[in-house]
Amino acid sequence: MNQPAPTITLQPADALVVVDVQCDFLPGGALAVPQGDRVVPVLNRYIRLFHDRQQPLVFTRDWHPADHCSFRDQGGPWPPHCIAGSAGAAFAPGLEVPAEAVVMSKATTSGADAYSGFQGTTLAEWLRRHDCQRLFIGGLATDYCVLETVRDALREGFAVLLLEDAVRAVEVQAGDGLRARQSMVEAGARPITLATLGQETP
Repeated sequence: MNQPAPTITLQPADALVVVDVQCDFLPGGALAVPQGDRVVPVLNRYIRLFHDRQQPLVFTRDWHPADHCSFRDQGGPWPPHCIAGSAGAAFAPGLEVPAEAVVMSKATTSGADAYSGFQGTTLAEWLRRHDCQRLFIGGLATDYCVLETVRDALREGFAVLLLEDAVRAVEVQAGDGLRARQSMVEAGARPITLATLGQETP
């Protein structure tokens, strides 16, 4: 007989990190993640939980100059995307970004790329300053920016819960998303869904 998954209850030292849910990564965008738009309604439910409990909310975003090194015209692997101030760099329509949420912009200079929300930002310092110990991480894309953000969070000493129902993969190679999930779990991340997250009042 299968045992039900243990319920996870939000704790005061928890923070939600929403990774790169931007228009250029949605279907029809410059660097679309298949079904990337489907993370929005699920993430909104997580966001409301954290917002209602007045717990830390962080949104990361690519915020590139027009000549960014990751773009094909500059010898990089990707088409131009998430150019700072452009419509494609905006957060996804319908994504709830509360006024108190912190936005961390990454890869903001021409010569440096960053998949991780920790790379070249003050994210780790901000989380420590707010006494955060456990991070709930979801967004886009499983096999790139979510993967690297999770890896860096673990390296920085945070516990990580991977929001399996609120991530999608690019899948440049078939199976990339599954391999990324396996890598994150092996590194110490715990996969969860809304169904296993207790919604007790503070």
